[in-house]
Amino acid sequence: MIEVRNLWHIYEGRKIALRDVSLTIENEILALVGPNGSGKTTLAKHLNGLLKPTKGEIIVDGINTKEASVAELSRIVGYVFQNPEHMFFEENVFKEVAFGPKNLGLSKEEIEERVRWALKSVNLEGYEDRSPYSLSGGEKQRLAIACVLAMKPKYLILDEPTTGLDEKSAESVKEVIRKLRREGHGIMLITHDMELVLELAERVVLLYDGTKVFDGSVDEFFRLNLRNYDLEKPELLRISESLGIGLVRSVDEFVNSLLERVRT
Repeated sequence: MIEVRNLWHIYEGRKIALRDVSLTIENEILALVGPNGSGKTTLAKHLNGLLKPTKGEIIVDGINTKEASVAELSRIVGYVFQNPEHMFFEENVFKEVAFGPKNLGLSKEEIEERVRWALKSVNLEGYEDRSPYSLSGGEKQRLAIACVLAMKPKYLILDEPTTGLDEKSAESVKEVIRKLRREGHGIMLITHDMELVLELAERVVLLYDGTKVFDGSVDEFFRLNLRNYDLEKPELLRISESLGIGLVRSVDEFVNSLLERVRT
């Protein structure tokens, strides 16, 4: 469990980025949402020690982040940044994924086993000799996830994992997220994509001006007036609600609900 306890973060110049935020994160898909400048990335960077609290504390599986290094915490909490290319610097996919385990001082056999496992987990088997920069957008995103997975963290933070991807690439990333959740990982999605929240999230935390203003189920979240927080409902949900169907999580669920109406 990750516990965020009364977290404040004040940047130099006295800009308050987070105001007394408390929450817990377990083995679930949690969507962290809010408009630009709401504090989402600042909060996420506290979970693996990239930032330290101004006040309050973060406890990651019993470890206070104030007393642990980023390297130690990265074995528990993996962070995949919004632009995966910023994480790449090796000549091929195999070396890219091997970089983290190699720095852990693991044996050659263990490193190779982790690389093969991580690439299989994100459906990139056979890509070992490819240049990371030759991959498609979705493949780069999945490679970035594999690089973090090779460290075998318990929790994953994915910052805008589908932004800028075409529909096919985005779906491939979503399938990886579903697979990781089935395997027991706790996953935090930092996202502006309300369709991603609708499809994948099990819980939603909404930040606004550095304050936690909502923490609850997907159903409860979409009952809010999201325009008050500079957010919009997904088109699918707007259509389903206009037809009196209510919350549906996918096009298939929407179609099945319509067919059920016809039958009855």
